Amino acid sequence: MASHRRAKQPGRARVTVLTSAAAAAVALSAQAANAAPSEKPSKSEVKSRVDKLYEEAEQATEKFNGAKEKQEKLQKQISALQDSVARGQDELNELRDGIGSMATAQYRSGGLDPSLQLFLSSDPDSYLDKASTLDQLSSQQVETLKKIQAKQRELAQERAEATGKLKDLASTRTELAKKKKEVQAKLAEAQKLLNSLTAAEKAALTAEQDRASRSSSARVDLGDDTSATGRAAAAFAAAKTRLGTPYVYGATGPSSFDCSGLTSWAYAQAGVSIPRTSESQSTIGTKIYSASELQVGDLVFFFNDLHHVGLYAGNGQILHAPRTGTVVRYESMSTIGGPFMFGVRV
Repeated sequence: MASHRRAKQPGRARVTVLTSAAAAAVALSAQAANAAPSEKPSKSEVKSRVDKLYEEAEQATEKFNGAKEKQEKLQKQISALQDSVARGQDELNELRDGIGSMATAQYRSGGLDPSLQLFLSSDPDSYLDKASTLDQLSSQQVETLKKIQAKQRELAQERAEATGKLKDLASTRTELAKKKKEVQAKLAEAQKLLNSLTAAEKAALTAEQDRASRSSSARVDLGDDTSATGRAAAAFAAAKTRLGTPYVYGATGPSSFDCSGLTSWAYAQAGVSIPRTSESQSTIGTKIYSASELQVGDLVFFFNDLHHVGLYAGNGQILHAPRTGTVVRYESMSTIGGPFMFGVRV
């Protein structure tokens, strides 16, 4: 006869653990169900963050511009050095041909001067150091050999300089690519934030921006300041013709600009070459630290790192290329978003 055993009941401790776990699971499920979804940032919060990203992008843009300017200078210097080396090599070949002609003439006349024979088969640098051999040469031969020696040293120095600049160019190109990527990342992040807005919010932001940019075509009260003269007046007049032109990072005109691209282009139209970046532009001319002493056409710099520059327009206004998403326009110095540091009279 089969025996039936009663199933073993779980111990009190095990029951307690299972009950607690179940309760915790239920509580977590309820918490997850009742948790409020992450709040979407408001239009004003998005605008604030986008403005900050655009400012950071402008900072990176000026670094990008600096690396690009350095690259262009290095390329010109390398090209000039390479041209000089090529010309120097031609001169050296002519000098060597002259020595060879001397050797040929001596051979035909009955023998090759031992000193010339030595030169033709070895380095004249070490050869000329032997004073005894100089006595065996004519003054013309000595002079030619000295020219060869000097030209060889000059070419070696220029080749070494070109090699150094080529290495510098390679690192500058790496920096340029890095800064370009940084700018693009900032702009992409800003665009992502803008894309998170509803159609109505986007329309409202666009309307705000249009109102801010309307001064690019409207009459602005620049006061009675007629202090611009000479090249400053010419630069300011040129910049005014670009009102309404879009901001594009790295652009130097005439169809688009960044901040320092506009100022450098404007002064170029006045026949004055100034550096490409805002930081470099801040080092030229005469500094003006009081806003009340500014004259129309002066360069004006903002933010502690001087990453923004414009042209003083009079009555506390500047003419500038603000940032991505805007156009060349007039704007009050008080609304730039960063402190006025100083002006520069070119």
